[in-house]
Amino acid sequence: MWIKLLKKLLKALNSDASPSGIAGGVILGSVLGLTPVFALHNLLVILLICIIKVNAAAAVFSSILFGVIGFFIDPLAHFAGEKVLLAGALEGTWTAMYNTPVIALTRFNNTVVMGTLLISLVAALPLYAATVKFVVYYRESLKDRVDKLKVVKLMKASKIYKIYRRFSP
Repeated sequence: MWIKLLKKLLKALNSDASPSGIAGGVILGSVLGLTPVFALHNLLVILLICIIKVNAAAAVFSSILFGVIGFFIDPLAHFAGEKVLLAGALEGTWTAMYNTPVIALTRFNNTVVMGTLLISLVAALPLYAATVKFVVYYRESLKDRVDKLKVVKLMKASKIYKIYRRFSP
């Protein structure tokens, strides 16, 4: 599974797939990966991945990557979520949202969920810009170097790769 996912991601990087589509997948995957529990907003993100034109392989790959990163930023997310949830001016808003049946399923009242959602939203624009720049840089400068790596040459020379190329679109 990991190899197949990595191949799809590399295929997207090497293809004419739009850098913004790959970056959009990374952004949505980061939201999925950072959020530590299954919540309603994750269903919305999965729906967006299916509906809008983003790279699904980038979304899955970044979801896994940001899932790992999420473990390390949980203390920061707890701190940020706690500050927002305990803000006196927003207390009435949080109470009203918690008493709304569907909105309560977002689990916004969990400090880590609120914090990771805030962090992912604040990081979305810089992460998008960085991903677009990376994709363009990779295609212009790194693609040829990566193709010359012995590992890539061995993979391309293998029988499995030839079979994969024959049946892949």
